[in-house]
Amino acid sequence: MAAGEHAIIAAGLRKRYGDRTVLDGFDLRVPPGAVCGLLGPNGAGKTTAVRILSTLLRFDEGRAEVAGFDVARRPDQVRHRIGLVGQHAALDEVLSGHQNLVIFGRLCHLGAKRARRRATELLERFGLADTGDKPVKAYSGGMRRRLDLAAGMILTPSVLFLDEPTTGLDPRGRNEVWESVRELVRSGTTVLLTTQYLDEADQLADQISVLDSGRVIAAGSPDELKSRLGGDRIDLVLHDAGDLAVAAARLRLVAGAEPEVDPDRRRVSAPVGDRVGALTEVLRALDAGGVSVADVALRRPTLDEVFLHLTGRHSRAAEEVSA
Repeated sequence: MAAGEHAIIAAGLRKRYGDRTVLDGFDLRVPPGAVCGLLGPNGAGKTTAVRILSTLLRFDEGRAEVAGFDVARRPDQVRHRIGLVGQHAALDEVLSGHQNLVIFGRLCHLGAKRARRRATELLERFGLADTGDKPVKAYSGGMRRRLDLAAGMILTPSVLFLDEPTTGLDPRGRNEVWESVRELVRSGTTVLLTTQYLDEADQLADQISVLDSGRVIAAGSPDELKSRLGGDRIDLVLHDAGDLAVAAARLRLVAGAEPEVDPDRRRVSAPVGDRVGALTEVLRALDAGGVSVADVALRRPTLDEVFLHLTGRHSRAAEEVSA
């Protein structure tokens, strides 16, 4: 395909450190104005891919283009058209938010007057105008990440790389960052987002690539990936854990699939085809068998279930909830 049809192209990228292969034939295509979520467990190669595409790291084999320019041959042109927000905020905590943005503007070769004007515009855009004169050390985690996003937008990049932007934030902080990302996309910026939080990708991404052992093992929209697990699912929570075997047997007959049983939560779950008919039939079968149900839900598979199915590992979010 022509380069103009995609804001980001990676084809057969390989990166090795000695005997260790970090990227092993990594492929990616992201159209302009889209959000692509790059998912994968620790060590899958997500950050390496971002560092290569943002010209911070050379690759050994393959081809990469960003904003229409070859990453290896024209890194200067790529840098003029991208923004990068890493896992850790690159801010001076003693300076104010406005002063930080002015410094980033000057580093991007803006004149003093233009840098100050751009800093004011970005503080307003990211909902930080009221706190722009306060030192960054007084900011909440969500405010710092929004300021970091603003710093990455100094030159209004065509492509923005976000490497796990909400790591360590509380739910409110994460929601603040999510809304800021949505605002960037509405303005036409293409975003490549790496994350281990599956709900984050579900909230923000138009397309998702699941990376494991240095290569993409699945790609598609969130709904397309969820459909791989068989459409809708029935979740049953029982009053008595002693009824789990009976409930699983009844659900197996209706669903035509082996149910998943979670004794700790007294839960039985299975994929179903005819959602309404299957739910009605299951409840009748359980009632006839004398099984008391505390709760029942009919839902789509979650991205976390897709992730576990594809990689055999839980996402970080699931691990933190379990802990």
